[in-house]
Amino acid sequence: MQIIKENKNDILLLYVKGEIDINTSPQLKKDFDKIIAAKNGKIVMSFKDVSYIDSSGLATLVEMLKNLRSYGGKLKLANLSTKIKNLFEITKLEKLFDITQEEEEAIKALSA
Repeated sequence: MQIIKENKNDILLLYVKGEIDINTSPQLKKDFDKIIAAKNGKIVMSFKDVSYIDSSGLATLVEMLKNLRSYGGKLKLANLSTKIKNLFEITKLEKLFDITQEEEEAIKALSA
């Protein structure tokens, strides 16, 4: 798994590539801990190049969202494949996360 970070008008864009699973979730958590320590307030996470996510990956995302919300941070997920979006729906996590089709839509919403 690889995470590419880009700042765009006060919004942190995270481009995740690969699989988010039991093996890569600790790396994702470590990166999120740095983001949260820096108090990044607006984050868009692109799943365009994510091929798979398991329960440990979902748990890491839930933990990140909880920590972000503790200081008023916002997270939007974008570009989920049908397979990954279905997983969020099955687990009812689509009610917890703000999911958009495209990252530009998420950026626009956070910029408003």
